[in-house]
Amino acid sequence: MASTTLSLGAGERITMKVSPAVAFAPANLVVRTTIEADAGNRAVEIVAESADFYRSSEIQLEGDRAARTTTFEFRSLPQGTYEVRAKLFGADGQQRAAVRQQVNVIATGQGERY
Repeated sequence: MASTTLSLGAGERITMKVSPAVAFAPANLVVRTTIEADAGNRAVEIVAESADFYRSSEIQLEGDRAARTTTFEFRSLPQGTYEVRAKLFGADGQQRAAVRQQVNVIATGQGERY
C-alpha cells in the first residue's frame, strides 16, 4: 500500500482520504484523516453509509496533544454507493468541521460466464 502525506490548507481543520475510491464487494476501505492541532479538539467520528448499510467509528482526541493523523478501516462492506464522512467535534460537543467523499463498492460478478 502506498503512503501519502496529507497537508492541511489554510483554514482546514480536517482532511480525509479514502482508498480505494472504487472496490469490489466485500470491500475493505481505509480512511485516513489529518486533523489540525487545536486544544479544542475532542473527538473525530468516521461514518460509511449507503442505502442499505451503516457503520461508524469514533475516537477521542486530547486536543493539541492528539495524533494529527488517524487511520480507520471498515471491513467487508457490501455492494453500494457509500458516503464516507469525517466529523471533528470540540469540547462542547459541537461539530467543528466535516468532510465527505463518495466511494463505490461494486458486485464481483461471481457466477457469470463470458
